[in-house]
Amino acid sequence: MTEEPDEEAAANDDDRATGSERDRGQRGGSGRSGGSRAQEGVRPAADGPMPATSARDRTLPLAMAALGVVYGDIGTSPLYALRESFHHAVGPTHANVLGVLSLIFWSLIVVISVKYLVFVLRADNNGEGGILALTSLVAPAGARRRSRLWLLLVLGLFGTALLYGDGMITPAISVLSAVEGIDTATSVFQSYIIPITIVILVGLFLLQRRGTAGVGRWFGPVTLFWFGTLAALGVNQIVRAPGVLWALDPLQAASFFLRNGGEGFLVLGSVFLVVTGGEALYADLGHFGRRPIRLAWFTVVLPGLVLNYFGQGALVLRNPEAVKDPFYLMAPGWALYPVVLIATAATIIASQAIISGAFSLAMQSVQLGYLPRLDIRHTSATEMGQIYVGSINWLLMVACIGLVLGFKSSSNLASAYGVAVTMTMVITTVLLYTVARQRWRWAAWKASLLAGAFLIPDLSFAGANLFKVVDGGWFPLLIAAVAFTLMTTWRRGQQIVAESLRSVARPVSDLLRHLDTGAYARVAGTAIYMTGDPDTTPPAFIHNLKHNRALHERVVFLSVRTEEVPRIPTGERPKVTDLGDGMYQVVLRYGFMQRPRVPRDLAVIHIDGRPVETPATSYFLGRYTLQPGRLHGMPAWRERLYIAMSHNARGAPSFFNIPPDRVVELGIQVQP
Repeated sequence: MTEEPDEEAAANDDDRATGSERDRGQRGGSGRSGGSRAQEGVRPAADGPMPATSARDRTLPLAMAALGVVYGDIGTSPLYALRESFHHAVGPTHANVLGVLSLIFWSLIVVISVKYLVFVLRADNNGEGGILALTSLVAPAGARRRSRLWLLLVLGLFGTALLYGDGMITPAISVLSAVEGIDTATSVFQSYIIPITIVILVGLFLLQRRGTAGVGRWFGPVTLFWFGTLAALGVNQIVRAPGVLWALDPLQAASFFLRNGGEGFLVLGSVFLVVTGGEALYADLGHFGRRPIRLAWFTVVLPGLVLNYFGQGALVLRNPEAVKDPFYLMAPGWALYPVVLIATAATIIASQAIISGAFSLAMQSVQLGYLPRLDIRHTSATEMGQIYVGSINWLLMVACIGLVLGFKSSSNLASAYGVAVTMTMVITTVLLYTVARQRWRWAAWKASLLAGAFLIPDLSFAGANLFKVVDGGWFPLLIAAVAFTLMTTWRRGQQIVAESLRSVARPVSDLLRHLDTGAYARVAGTAIYMTGDPDTTPPAFIHNLKHNRALHERVVFLSVRTEEVPRIPTGERPKVTDLGDGMYQVVLRYGFMQRPRVPRDLAVIHIDGRPVETPATSYFLGRYTLQPGRLHGMPAWRERLYIAMSHNARGAPSFFNIPPDRVVELGIQVQP
């Protein structure tokens, strides 16, 4: 078996530049789809300089869109979070209900309102958020050989892998918990709950390839109605048992632990379900900006969640038997079926956001060199966040259906849910400390105080969730381990191949000194030779000279580089160097949230008064053959895995949007 990675795949991974700070007005959406998205170069950042009137005009629409995309996951937690908190040995006594509600309330305040909304959202990578963007911010490529920053990079990659694990559970538990509401109304459909859930999930994944631009505009209004429903159901119960408001006192949470000891600590594993959308909130920073996200949270989401949780608690105070399903039992009999329908719609929207988030995460991983090139399609010409990754979509669908069939109920799924996200939140806090020290220039004691304050709840939640591992929590950890292995294997394999190519490649400066262009026939037109390292001569160029004895009128050595910043404005993307005698070097730089479109960007570059890209331009790529057993420094099993991943990587022409009828590939043997 042989491996045939193409030339651009052997990019210089070690020499990627961090890039300078970009104008925040260039920020656009390129990730989790569903809401109204601004286009690149159009929307100024919500916190950047802009006219006051413009800021106000855009904040409200963006806040509405954020409801459906940012808060879909956390907004569906009331369906199961309080119920699961009493599935342990802790009974629904008056004191315990107040204690659990107090834990829920202060978790929302400390973890979401303070940690994420106030501090983590400030740790943006030129306007973009998410743990992968944060990792690139604190561990830039040029410094990764230092052991401490290398450790931060590994933590960030593992945190990214963990999100894939829990991302598979979210659609399954959300939709299943909503459909289970039918059983509260009538037992007639009890045997149909799982089939109905699977049908909804299959339909959801089948629609992904068509994009969600058409229905996305409804996500915000539907989610707003959902939070209004949560608040109304809660208020209806709170007025009947206003004593539930004593749970606002943090001493209720403290006394809960004193009374219940270790059993009370285990309840934290279920209480954590109320904050599982924190990382998704951070990942959507680049789509909406800080101000709209914060506005939506403090005016709609937080009040709706608190009122609903307290309403469920009020119901359980009056009727402890209602703890078996407090959310649906809050609804009046006449409203039960409408509530089931709106809950199902809300969970579908929440699942859509998670699925699109997985697409965005995959695209970032590809651009940063942690996954092979995947088939990434844009499903909308106007909304940059609308992307579709078929391989990820079908993998998620199979996993979600398997989870529903395997766990059979949302309660069982809750036992597996949250394990991975707690670890991701711990990693985010560690990276936040580094940001505070490096970027915000905080003193060590100040940064340590901040990180310590957040690590207390983070580690408490993580410790409580570890007890879920045997009951299903192993699944997201297994998925995370597989994803982490794939990402690190691909990264290391690319580095080995790139180092091998550099060891035998001829420097461009050396070529220019010794190349006698007069000895070759000059052919009309432009030839573009793609290479991962702009400082070395593309082997395809040497082979073409050797076999064809001809030079094109214009020869361009082209390198496409992904910088560790989210976006690079069009005007700053190309760098052109005249090498003399009709030969040029061009470097096109993209952000990790951008998809390379080589012909489009070359068309605006003019050399000698003519564009580089024309219908007559030819692209030359080297296709390398790598023999198994040649990747020194990599175990045999990882080498085989790398080769298998390479075989399934998307070809350079389609990835860079190069017309295939203008591509010439030259085979080259590589000996690492």
